[in-house]
Amino acid sequence: MKAALLTLLLPAAASARFVEPNEINRVIFSSDAYAEEAEKFLIELSPDETRWVTEEQKWELRREGRQFMDITDHQDLGLSRIIARSTPVFPKKPLLQSDVKSMLTDLSKDHLEEHLEKFTSFHTRYYKSDYGRQSSEWLLKTVQKTIKDAGADEYGVKAEHFSHPWGQNSIIATIPGKSEDTIVIGAHQDSINLFFPSILAAPGADDDGSGTVTILEAFRVLLTSGDVIKGNAPNTIEFHWYSAEEGGLLGSQAIFSSYEKKGRVVKAMLQQDMTGFVQGTIDAGKPESVGVITDFVDPALTAFIKKIIEEYCDIPWVETKCGYACSDHASASKAGYPSAFVIESSFGDSDKHIHGTDDLIKYLSFDHMLQHAKMTLALVYELGNTDFKALESESQGGMGEL
Repeated sequence: MKAALLTLLLPAAASARFVEPNEINRVIFSSDAYAEEAEKFLIELSPDETRWVTEEQKWELRREGRQFMDITDHQDLGLSRIIARSTPVFPKKPLLQSDVKSMLTDLSKDHLEEHLEKFTSFHTRYYKSDYGRQSSEWLLKTVQKTIKDAGADEYGVKAEHFSHPWGQNSIIATIPGKSEDTIVIGAHQDSINLFFPSILAAPGADDDGSGTVTILEAFRVLLTSGDVIKGNAPNTIEFHWYSAEEGGLLGSQAIFSSYEKKGRVVKAMLQQDMTGFVQGTIDAGKPESVGVITDFVDPALTAFIKKIIEEYCDIPWVETKCGYACSDHASASKAGYPSAFVIESSFGDSDKHIHGTDDLIKYLSFDHMLQHAKMTLALVYELGNTDFKALESESQGGMGEL
């Protein structure tokens, strides 16, 4: 059955993108490869539902629209109580309009498009493929060049891989602040074709190439702030590009499990996953907007993000839901960190081209991505410069939020 289906699908896969002769893919047809299909993984479909599945059953669930976390290697995520989990407190409203609005004008659609064209040129960014490794190495070099071009490396700003055993590594860019309390901005770098992931093309323009380049552009402009790159912000700022989100949030689980065990304090985490598709909203006769996820997120952080959108974006927000473990913010939440998630639209109007050969740039709006970049830059600058100790002290003293 598989051989027959391959005969039908491979010509389409080959025509989906030109593959350069020097590109390598780790596709092995052998008894070992088929034996791997019997390997079982423990997945979590909700906080109280787990099951053991094969890898093919993972993709079958994803094709059915079911989200999950593959917790095989991280069953203890969230169980450690090293971190004091107090109720998070965020500013009542944005306070740094003068600084932020001057930076927003530096955001560039040209940069977004240039980076996304390169990122989607890899045959796939499937996390177990050599293409996935290559794309991650390109992304790390691009982030490192962005740091060097800004002169930020002279002040200790850095980007490096967070290594994983499957080949494609996550990336963490760090801007040290006056404290180790951390603000995290995340997106996932991998893509997938849910039919034969190791073989078929998966350009992943929207999922999540759009989020990847959106936060990269916000990172680039953030580095134009001398105070930020010199370490004068009250909080450390990190940008994360996660590997293996499509496999069950594997990369982000590994990172936040490590942070939890080390007692790292993460004050806020925002995930950007799919930021470029607006045609579904337009076809539905709705106004272009930023989708703000309201289920399985931190309510206080989400409320502050709405205020950031109102203050700094040219389009409104709309509340929407995406279910359990629908992106990498779920790993942060499970570790006990306040997390939030924004998406390109109401979830029902989001991109239907994903997880196949047709997730292409031609369907996306760089103007819309720019709105997400504005929101990302504004949020990370505001929270990076927030004195959380003062906020928490005033809140505990009955004076309310600032």
